[in-house]
Amino acid sequence: MQNLCTRGIYLSLQHGTSKSCRILHHYHGGYRSVRKCHQISPCGFINRHFKPKIIPAASVLPASFRSTLNCVRTYSQANKKPQAQSTIDEEEIDKFRALSERWWDEIGEFQALHTLNDLRVPLIRDATLNGRDHKDERLALEMGPSPLKETLILDVGSGGGILAEPLARLGATVIGIDATEENIPIAQTHASHDPEIRTRLKYIHGTTDDLVATEAGMFDVVVASEVLEHVSDVGQLVSTCVDLVRPGGSVIFTTINKTWISYMLAVVGAEDIFRVVPSGTHDWEKFIPPEDLERILEQCGCEVKLVSGMLYNPLTHHWSWTDIESCNYALHAIKPEKQTTTERGEPEEQVQDVTDSSEKR
Repeated sequence: MQNLCTRGIYLSLQHGTSKSCRILHHYHGGYRSVRKCHQISPCGFINRHFKPKIIPAASVLPASFRSTLNCVRTYSQANKKPQAQSTIDEEEIDKFRALSERWWDEIGEFQALHTLNDLRVPLIRDATLNGRDHKDERLALEMGPSPLKETLILDVGSGGGILAEPLARLGATVIGIDATEENIPIAQTHASHDPEIRTRLKYIHGTTDDLVATEAGMFDVVVASEVLEHVSDVGQLVSTCVDLVRPGGSVIFTTINKTWISYMLAVVGAEDIFRVVPSGTHDWEKFIPPEDLERILEQCGCEVKLVSGMLYNPLTHHWSWTDIESCNYALHAIKPEKQTTTERGEPEEQVQDVTDSSEKR
């Protein structure tokens, strides 16, 4: 890999206003409950037509954000050759390298990703706000068009910036990281036309393994959307995502289940029949069941808050939430607050309790 690219970014999409964007809703905290909320959500259309108020330039961003962006910039200058690339699959990199010029063709190969924003952007927003305990709708409304202000998000596998841009429009500071070098200038150029968000957006070429040594625990939210099914080591990627998020922060994934239904829909249907994505985009062997993803996260100490199925209609090109998780699904987990551990990795409080009981005997 070459130098990590950290220059500023972003582009302007269609401008307009939407009153519905101010209606902030929250899922009810329970496991597998997000679908109930989003089915009636008026906020599912925040993407390209949403224009929040102008945020101050980078010089007046919170000190913690400026520090993190400076750390990333320093890292890119000092580490020209990433030292860890265990999750990279070179064949997958080649696939997306060939498609790098088409990221912003909204009726092309990435149309499904553009319309997926109708689900994943509200999901990320609500998961973040729920983590802050903003459960009172009046408080949410008072936050206005920038509910994610003072939130630092890492977009893993950011591609051309399809997800990163609408998140920045909600007020978040977003760092997009992608292993395909050709994607970085595409995303930067597209974003550079919009001064309202480019100061809150940075794209770098690299992997989560490259960042974890210097940026562990720095992000409020880490998102890996439509990425897990394209890497060589899912467990390693999930582990580094958890390492990068702060204690109490959120990790959010969207990916594809490994079932015969997903093979028929995501491979045969999407690639060979409806041509939603180019042939060869997906490898069914790399799909991951939600139970396996939950197990990996629990081994990393995270608490899974929700799992919800997502359904794509190739005729209308729209996504919807569903109770069926046999194909596409989303998962949100929370990293617990820090816990003091002993050399054996056991919680200190637990060890203390055992010691006390021994003394009593």
